[in-house]
Amino acid sequence: MDPVEQRTIAKVSLRLVPFLMLCYFIAYLDRVNVGFAALSMNKDLGISSTAFGFGAGIFFFSYFIFEVPSNLALERFGARKWIARIMMSWGILSGSMALVGGETSFYVVRVLLGIAEAGFFPGIIFYLTLWFPGVYRARIVGWFMAAIPLSSVLGSPVSGMILGLDGLGGLAGWQWLFIMEAAPAVILSVVVWFYLTDRPADARWLAPEERAWLDKRLAEEARQKEEVHGISVLQSLVNPKVLALALVYFGAVATNYGTAFWLPQIVKGFGLSNVAVGFVTAIPYIVGTVGMVIWSRRSDAKMERKWHAAIPFLIAAVGIAGSTVVDDPTLKMVALSVGAFGVFAVLPVFWTFPTAFLSGAAAAAGIAAINSIGNLAGFFGPFIMGWLKDLTGTFSAGLWAIAACAVMGMVIVLMLKHDTKLEHAPSAMGVAD
Repeated sequence: MDPVEQRTIAKVSLRLVPFLMLCYFIAYLDRVNVGFAALSMNKDLGISSTAFGFGAGIFFFSYFIFEVPSNLALERFGARKWIARIMMSWGILSGSMALVGGETSFYVVRVLLGIAEAGFFPGIIFYLTLWFPGVYRARIVGWFMAAIPLSSVLGSPVSGMILGLDGLGGLAGWQWLFIMEAAPAVILSVVVWFYLTDRPADARWLAPEERAWLDKRLAEEARQKEEVHGISVLQSLVNPKVLALALVYFGAVATNYGTAFWLPQIVKGFGLSNVAVGFVTAIPYIVGTVGMVIWSRRSDAKMERKWHAAIPFLIAAVGIAGSTVVDDPTLKMVALSVGAFGVFAVLPVFWTFPTAFLSGAAAAAGIAAINSIGNLAGFFGPFIMGWLKDLTGTFSAGLWAIAACAVMGMVIVLMLKHDTKLEHAPSAMGVAD
């Protein structure tokens, strides 16, 4: 490998990836901590399983509507300003969840939270394409997205302990949960404003030759994508491959959130305390973290994407469906951990698909479209779980529905054509690898 390339990628990785992981860690924790709050909030406010699933998922409807405009704003105004704005507004609204007093206010705040957070995740994915050549992208996205399971590995025990503050200062434990876990987002929004750099050309923390190498490499990749595909912003929104990838992501998101919002209540059914629920709930996410990092690195090493996306979908379906046929808590957690491996291993590999043929503003719009359409499953997954729980009295039917979503994602991935050559095209053009 060219020494300049090695130094540049190392510097950019160290500068951006840990910080962005921290930001997404807080974002995901604020998004799903409602699952832990439900352990006592639902009873306090008289919220049924169906109503909770609806409220947990309605976040994604407003998220869907504002996703593409938000990502285009990020591309226009720069990541530093826009991500800071997103984090400040979602932090304030996440803390406002402590003020809900029933189903209606629960729904309203979740809708507003979806508007506030819209654009954050696809904005970061787009931002990473501005800094990392395609050959590095799966492992970088893998490290970034490891914040998802890590937020539950670390956040689940903490959430369980915060619920123990019930009665302190006249507030319920679930109210303290929302307040205490929202504060870091507000603080980090200020840090983002001063820390992030919008583009490599502005990176004074890189040496001139490092900036020149990175600009040249990324420009050559973008030029080749334009020559092969030439997709505009509007075309990206209706491109058949973009829409197919949105359905794949729908399957991934339904599998993820369908279990994430309900896992604390599934584990609570083992007869454990809230603190113990926090620690046990963390187990599948530990496995998921390992799967995400190892599998994404393997995909980059092999430069193979299709089977590295399809196989985790199959593993997720088998694990989640398998958890319904065992009653022993230990075996159930083993099955759910297998499912978690698949759920999280597929995510970073998946995001190499759109970035292999989209660039510039079309990438911003296309990635946002995929994420927003796919994230409608964030409503479907939790809602179908809650509705079937009220209908049948168990989580089994809902888990089978979630497993079916994973199978759908696998089938579509296997039907798609994907050219990994576009991800490392500069290598074939004489740029050192």
